[in-house]
Amino acid sequence: MAQGWATDRTTEDGSAVAVLERTVPDTASPRLSPPQRVARRIRMARADLVVAAGYVSLAVLVLSGQWRNTGSGYLVKSGQDQTMWEWFFAVTAHQVAHLHNPLGTNLQNYPDGVNMMANTAMFGVGVPLTPVTLLFGPTVTFVLVLTMGLSGTAFAWYWLFSRELVTSRVAAAVGGLFCGFAPAMISHANAHPNFVLLALLPLIALQLIRLARHAAAPPEQRKRRRLRDAFVLGLLISLQIALGEEPLLIFALAFGLYAVVYYLHAPRTGLRVLRGMTPTLLLAALITIAFTEIPLWWQFFGPQSYRSIDHGPMNNDLKSLYQFPSESLGGMFLPGQNVAINATEENSYFGWPLWILLGLTVMFMFRERIVRAAAAVIVTGTVLSLGAQLMIGRHNTGISLPWKHLENVPLLNSVLESRFTMAAIPAIAVVLAMGTQRALDYWRISATDWRPLAWFAAIALALVPLTPTILPVVQRSPTPEFFADGTVRQYVSNGSVVMAPPPTPVDARALRWQADSGFEFPIAGGYFVGPTGTSKKGRYGPDDRPTASLLLKAQQSNKVPAIGDAERAQALVDLRYWHADVVVLPPTDNEDALRQSVDQLLGFPGQQVDDVWVWDVRNLVQAQ
Repeated sequence: MAQGWATDRTTEDGSAVAVLERTVPDTASPRLSPPQRVARRIRMARADLVVAAGYVSLAVLVLSGQWRNTGSGYLVKSGQDQTMWEWFFAVTAHQVAHLHNPLGTNLQNYPDGVNMMANTAMFGVGVPLTPVTLLFGPTVTFVLVLTMGLSGTAFAWYWLFSRELVTSRVAAAVGGLFCGFAPAMISHANAHPNFVLLALLPLIALQLIRLARHAAAPPEQRKRRRLRDAFVLGLLISLQIALGEEPLLIFALAFGLYAVVYYLHAPRTGLRVLRGMTPTLLLAALITIAFTEIPLWWQFFGPQSYRSIDHGPMNNDLKSLYQFPSESLGGMFLPGQNVAINATEENSYFGWPLWILLGLTVMFMFRERIVRAAAAVIVTGTVLSLGAQLMIGRHNTGISLPWKHLENVPLLNSVLESRFTMAAIPAIAVVLAMGTQRALDYWRISATDWRPLAWFAAIALALVPLTPTILPVVQRSPTPEFFADGTVRQYVSNGSVVMAPPPTPVDARALRWQADSGFEFPIAGGYFVGPTGTSKKGRYGPDDRPTASLLLKAQQSNKVPAIGDAERAQALVDLRYWHADVVVLPPTDNEDALRQSVDQLLGFPGQQVDDVWVWDVRNLVQAQ
């Protein structure tokens, strides 16, 4: 990411403004008395509170549709992801409340289960918010985490900028606003809290900046601080691992690139800082391992672990760079071609006015190391996000790009390349904050200077079209009474419930019904990431079972497939594999074709109970 490192400062007052503004004459800060210092801190705290309140208000507004209806509202652009995340929060609370291991569960994908650590369950918020989930339901937890993510991420970057980059709270607030409410953040706010709650990343950056500053201190002083600094850094990284590893990986790569470019003009200084930081970084790594060794072992070597997941091409289209996002004022009035992977992955819709502003700002401030380093992160992240081959308007140009040489690198091969533009977000914010600081400094010198007016007009032109709109919410279908009123308990002994067809990433509503019933039963199938076959290659959803595929085919075609002795025998094998107690057909599309298919597979008709069709298969499965 992009940060103004303390080692870039050139004045005794420690202000980063001297770096970004060499044309503005230095003015000595007057020495303040103790009462004046207290008053100054109060003013600063008041400014911080005002900024925080503004961020929270905007986050609540963006998610107001979901906040108004936490009982049955559903973020329509999330696909099935909101259901999945709500299930993660609900099952985490259930496991904690019953003193079960939250790292794994067999409540879905029965009997194989799910490796929760390998599924970004966000234990860092899921566990502490267990009381909220148990009292108010997983939807409240879901929208609360998203709200905390947007506002908290914005404020954390504001805090970093205001303490390490600029002196103006306004300039820092502009940078924080962009970090928290950039198009990619709003897009992920539909469904991906692990890519919205990124508030720890600027805190990690802040700790690294302090380590760089301490690297210039005498050896005795560094040794005294080493344990404390390493512990704080290790704790922050461990907590981020509990929130999301993919954002941490992207951040680490971007921050490393920033540091390299930042010290290019003074490599000896960079090496001296690196040598001074290395012992603390190694100690922080050991502390991180100590905190996370059990969950990481479970993730990579525990039950239902996998080595990598092949997403296929998930790159940004070139058009997405300069178009406006769909959930914005610009997207509302000037919509472009839909070239996003899906509605939750609009990672690069920055809009053409912002690119023009960035280009001009970088050109005029290129002498500043901070700007050069930020520009390198912006360019690199953007180019990598375009994938292995350049796409323009969904047309493959055949032009090879750098990602072609990185897509098979371990760890990187599990990252959606489209998301690398998220590394550019704080780097863009750095440029915007520094440009705003410079404009305000010009104004302090002369109230009639035209340049600040030009800057604020330009930044308004760039950012107003990106102003997020309220995320659309629809009414979700109610939980069938069979599950909601507890009738299902009469049909479950020690086995599972098999939906017809079993839930998949395409239709995961059964996960919500299971949570609403208090996790009284496990279910076959589900929406998760797990290994396939013996290859340990990750995939979304369970391994295909012949009976599940047959029922899915019947639903999609609205026709009863050919069912003979072989299909009936396979159905019995699959039911025994699932340890099935009951087959349930809920209200769904093409219900008649599904019901007739299950009747023929099992050899007896289903019974209508409440608002579902039921086949009690306990005697059938247990018979030898």
